[in-house]
Amino acid sequence: MQDYAKAFYKSKTWQRCRDEYAKYRRGLCERCLSKGIYKPGVIVHHKQHITPETIHDPSITLSFDNLELLCRDCHALAHRPTRRFKVDELGKIIFID
Repeated sequence: MQDYAKAFYKSKTWQRCRDEYAKYRRGLCERCLSKGIYKPGVIVHHKQHITPETIHDPSITLSFDNLELLCRDCHALAHRPTRRFKVDELGKIIFID
């Protein structure tokens, strides 16, 4: 958790929103459920990540449209950096930063 977001994540407003969203999604990981897998969701994830510029914008921080209930595995995947690559003429993978 970033320092600028600590107060937000500890706030009663976020805790109520998070709990209500988890109930709304019936406690199941949304990404797993879309694949037919029933796995408990444990983290309410912000699809558009919170930044210092958006921390006070309720359409980012508290809107159900920007939230997703995820299991720990799916949450880790959501925060994994995307790596781009190409394949050269010899079939060698070249990662692009």
